[in-house]
Amino acid sequence: MFALKNRPGRRGFTLIELLVVIAIIAILIGLLLPAVQKVREAAARMSCSNNLKQLGLAVANYAGANQDKLPMANWRASNGQNANGGMNILVTLLPYIEQDNPYKTVLANVGGGSTWDAGGFSTPSGTFRTLTMKTYQCPSDPTMQNGFAANQVNAWAGSSYAANFQVFGMGNIGSKFGGTDWAARYNIGNIPDGTSNTIAFTEKYAACQASNGGGNLWTWPGGDWGPDWCPTFAQSPWGRNWSLPPQFQPNPYNTVCDASRPSTGHSGACVTALMDGSVRNVGPGVSAATWLLAVTPADGNVLPSNW
Repeated sequence: MFALKNRPGRRGFTLIELLVVIAIIAILIGLLLPAVQKVREAAARMSCSNNLKQLGLAVANYAGANQDKLPMANWRASNGQNANGGMNILVTLLPYIEQDNPYKTVLANVGGGSTWDAGGFSTPSGTFRTLTMKTYQCPSDPTMQNGFAANQVNAWAGSSYAANFQVFGMGNIGSKFGGTDWAARYNIGNIPDGTSNTIAFTEKYAACQASNGGGNLWTWPGGDWGPDWCPTFAQSPWGRNWSLPPQFQPNPYNTVCDASRPSTGHSGACVTALMDGSVRNVGPGVSAATWLLAVTPADGNVLPSNW
């Protein structure tokens, strides 16, 4: 009989080889992680751009259906009615972003008290104020928690966007119902600086430093049109830093973020919609003077090169 030859045992990884493999995997993960983060941020910015594009188109469609008139920053409902019984611009635009049913429900409650108390909603409070709206949420907004401002979870739905008060609200007019409405001074067709040179909407954190614990609350109807509660920016009647350019990733939001200014969670761009419906990324290099020219609709100046 032939003698069986001894077969060598199967050799496994040594400890050193295993550590080398783990180190290589860690290096690959380290190289891929920034790329993955960049892809996620690009996707978030695209989503944000799409939301602002919808808002810009909603304004154009509103104007088309209302003899070129622009939506008001807010309007009140009835004679002697507090502005809390009216609507702000983001509520007014609901039918133009395919949200007819919430609009009709709130409209039925207008004049009967504060619109945020309108019932019939499947929300944490059962009322309009806790209705979250995906179109008004930017994925990069660190102060947005499941559709709520971080300091108002299950209390007030938040918005990552704000309307330009210089365009939609500087026409301080007497309401036909009594009181004051904050209305647009121009129609979409006669903005002095032109629609392509005037900002309509931009980003603003859902929760930001506020003197009274408010936030950028899209369902707030407009009883206080200072910057601490309403989904608008550039409210010059209330002073503060209304004319300054956006803050880029202010952190922490409850101490560093300025509620009177736009704010963005993107690192290199504040996504901004213009009155002509276009959307552009405004970089950190924009000067305060240039930003102010883009915000004000009738300054008569051409936007500089750093725009």
